[in-house]
Amino acid sequence: MTSIRAFATAATASIALLVLGACSSGGSDDDGGLGLVTGGTLTVATEGTYRPFSYHDDSGELVGYDVEVAEAVAEKLDLEIEFAETQWDAIFAGLDAGRFDTIANQVTITPEREEQYAFSAPYTVSRGAIVVTEDNADISSFEDLTGRTTAQSLTSNWRDLAEESGADIENVEGWAQSVALLRDGRVDATINDTLTYLDYVNENGESGLKIAAETDETSESAFVVTPEHEALAEEITGALDELRADGTLAELSEKYFGDDVSE
Repeated sequence: MTSIRAFATAATASIALLVLGACSSGGSDDDGGLGLVTGGTLTVATEGTYRPFSYHDDSGELVGYDVEVAEAVAEKLDLEIEFAETQWDAIFAGLDAGRFDTIANQVTITPEREEQYAFSAPYTVSRGAIVVTEDNADISSFEDLTGRTTAQSLTSNWRDLAEESGADIENVEGWAQSVALLRDGRVDATINDTLTYLDYVNENGESGLKIAAETDETSESAFVVTPEHEALAEEITGALDELRADGTLAELSEKYFGDDVSE
């Protein structure tokens, strides 16, 4: 009887270890070694409030450039997709905690982030731009901003560029207010991301505005994963390469921005 109990105890302990091992593996066995949160499914964090990249349309459906790119990537990888809508302030903490596999929310590749995370190839490339009214012939470079007034929000990195260019700053809350001041002739220009301008023109048609100059440096956004899931980043890069080659990325860019912002 004692030997039977001992055998049962050992068997129970072995089963418990197997269960604990499965729980701590960091992903399902049904994920091709990618360590996905749920086997067969790409779980993607996104804000859901960041137009035109990730937002809800009039019917309540989650849509946007980043959303559709993520869906196309999942399809190329033969995976289902699940979105986890998360506030920006908590989105990296959620990735670190393993609540989702990656983030698709215009995450800019920076040296600081590259020290902590692995990135796919970029799927969005943009520049900073000086935006003026169509009839403005006086501003065609950043040097021309010296002594001019630009509308900039307090926390924007574009404000720093405007100040470095010698502009006087009119404080605004965001892009919409900048456009209003431009149209009223109360400021000479505003510096913002080219994507913001393209989205505005795409939504409003003839805007009465134009880009006077762009920065030489680009800003690149990509899918981001934790370092131990670098293989997933590589798989996503492969999917993006295919989507770039077959014209899908360009098509989605045209849909949301009226221009190809994928490279």
